[in-house]
Amino acid sequence: MSWTKRQLIADAFGELALAGYDFDISPDEEAFALRKLNTMMATWGALSLHLGFHMNASAETEDLDEPSGLPLFAVEAVVQNLAVRMAASKGKTLPRSTLTTAKTSYDAMVSKVAADQVQQQQLQSGTPRGAGRKPWRTINQHFVPTPDTSPLQSAADGGLTFTGEGN
Repeated sequence: MSWTKRQLIADAFGELALAGYDFDISPDEEAFALRKLNTMMATWGALSLHLGFHMNASAETEDLDEPSGLPLFAVEAVVQNLAVRMAASKGKTLPRSTLTTAKTSYDAMVSKVAADQVQQQQLQSGTPRGAGRKPWRTINQHFVPTPDTSPLQSAADGGLTFTGEGN
C-alpha cells in the first residue's frame, strides 16, 4: 500500500519543523500543501516523469487519506521537494542538508524512471555494419541481416526451442 497524501504532507511539514506536538497543522495549511503537492506532481508529469500519482480532476473532490499511488523509491523525493516548495511561503529557510537531500533524491528518482523506460532495439536490416567489421573475423556480411522475429516455442523436454534447433 502506498503512502497517503496526508502522510506525505505531514512529513514535508516535519522537514520544515512545523509538525509534531508543538504545532498543529490546520486544515487550511493541509489544503495549501495539497495544492502545492498537486501542482508539483503535474509539473513533473509535464516533464514526462510519470510516477502513478493519483490526482483528482477538481480540488473539491480531494481526499487527504487517499493513497498517493507513488512507488516507494519516489516518496523521499516528493517529500523533500514539497518541503522546498513550501518553505518560502512559510517563512522558513531550509538547511543545506535538506536542499542536498531534495536534489539527490530527485536525481535518483529520475535515473530510476529513465532506466525503467529504456527499451532494447535491434538494428534495422540493411544497416551497414561499419568499418570495425573485418571480413576475416566471420562471414563477410557488410549489412545487418533481417532479424528473426519468430516466437519462441516449447520443446518436448519443457525447454525452449530456438531458431535452427530441434524440430
